[in-house]
Amino acid sequence: MEINLLFPVLNEHKRLRNGIEKTIAYMTEYAPSHTERFPDRAPVSYHCTILDNGSEDDTPDIGRALEKEYPGIVEYVRIDQKGVGIAFRTGVERNTSELVGYMDIDLSTDISNLGRTIELFEERPELEYVNGTRFSKDSKTVGRKWYRKITSAGLVFLLKASLGMKATDGICGFTFMRKDVARDLVAEAGNDNGWFYMIELLLRAERKGVNIYDMPVVFTENYDTTVNVGKTIRNYLIRIRALRKTFREEDKKKA
Repeated sequence: MEINLLFPVLNEHKRLRNGIEKTIAYMTEYAPSHTERFPDRAPVSYHCTILDNGSEDDTPDIGRALEKEYPGIVEYVRIDQKGVGIAFRTGVERNTSELVGYMDIDLSTDISNLGRTIELFEERPELEYVNGTRFSKDSKTVGRKWYRKITSAGLVFLLKASLGMKATDGICGFTFMRKDVARDLVAEAGNDNGWFYMIELLLRAERKGVNIYDMPVVFTENYDTTVNVGKTIRNYLIRIRALRKTFREEDKKKA
């Protein structure tokens, strides 16, 4: 089984090399151990795609250097627009691996969750989408401050109340899908370039009846972040209202 690990990055010169090299180190150890434990299954291979969406620091230099240092394993892609949404769309459109998904470059979601994800897709042929969640009773979060908990819980409440979300988390920063499912969802979704795009994909997957596993994860909060929390929340509120309208219009056309 081959998996394409997408890493959307914006001005991540402090964390890019560390995140990629930790991922490679993990997969270098995991792949042969997987073969030893499951000799009847196909070997695991992987590809790391750095999706640089508009960095203005030396992130491009680091990304290109990593591509040269790890040929065939790391690919650097420059996108001249900012946003996780456009980065993910680009990654899915370029992808040829059986599984594709994204992780935050700071690896806030523990890297061990990656191995669990691969094995879930292997063991459950019907599984199409893994959604990492910080809010399952079986999840473990470390260093999460009260105001982040309130903000995240508020977003989940709004998504459930306004858009009928079934998942327990809308944007953990750890999402993986089978290739064809990812392509279909990207083809149906809008063109939001920001974080909300990933929420829309999840909601569309739920509406389509995609087989989703809400996977409890180990998550360590990172406060050295490039994300503008206030701006992000405002964007969420605007996008929730717009997506609710879009879904209503789509439902009317189907009726």
